[in-house]
Amino acid sequence: MVLKKRKNSPLMKRSLIAHENPMSPVSEQYRTIRTNLDFASVDSELQMMTVTSAGPSEGKSLTTANLAVVFAQQGKKVLLVDADMRKPTVHYTFRLDNVAGLSNYIAGHDHSLADLINSSRVENLDIMTSGPIAPNPSELLGSQKMDEFLKEVKQKYDLIIFDSPPVLAVTDSQVLTSQTNGTLLVVRNKRTEKEAAKRAKELLEQAKANVLGMVLNDVPQKESGYYVYYGTGK
Repeated sequence: MVLKKRKNSPLMKRSLIAHENPMSPVSEQYRTIRTNLDFASVDSELQMMTVTSAGPSEGKSLTTANLAVVFAQQGKKVLLVDADMRKPTVHYTFRLDNVAGLSNYIAGHDHSLADLINSSRVENLDIMTSGPIAPNPSELLGSQKMDEFLKEVKQKYDLIIFDSPPVLAVTDSQVLTSQTNGTLLVVRNKRTEKEAAKRAKELLEQAKANVLGMVLNDVPQKESGYYVYYGTGK
């Protein structure tokens, strides 16, 4: 899948282009990714998806947020969870406080799930921020409390999307992808080295992740007039 870069591209800003300008070419590209993901998971329902990248600054979080928007526009009840408890950004994108969130819930603090989920300005889309920076994110994501969280949100939402840290930086994404039933890897044109992307995919597969495909982000429009989908055949 390819996301093209445009002059003054919203891809370079923290913008919910799929919500603010749904008729734009960039928004159409996000809908194309949505369609490809629907086809990639035709044999099994995609209810929990992790979005990650090889390294930082590859457009992962922006891609995750806009994908959540287009799935919500499709009529699905969507929960976007910021599972990056090291460098969270989802609360900035959706202009929310991050006083309490995922880290509070799975650390066993006295918060109900309802207290930690925020509605957004996008119909059908709810947000759970990361909460305070945690000293042990990998352990939290692999905990029994995280299992309880997944079971509870699966009963309430059609699709849960996790924005997770880069694969090559920390082990958090590998822990999380083993618990979700689909993973999308975002790579950035002329930034992500080929070997880094390959290594990231290998680490995800070692964690038994179902890698649905890759999104090639920030491609100049003149370089590509079509969309490409790299699937695994799973």
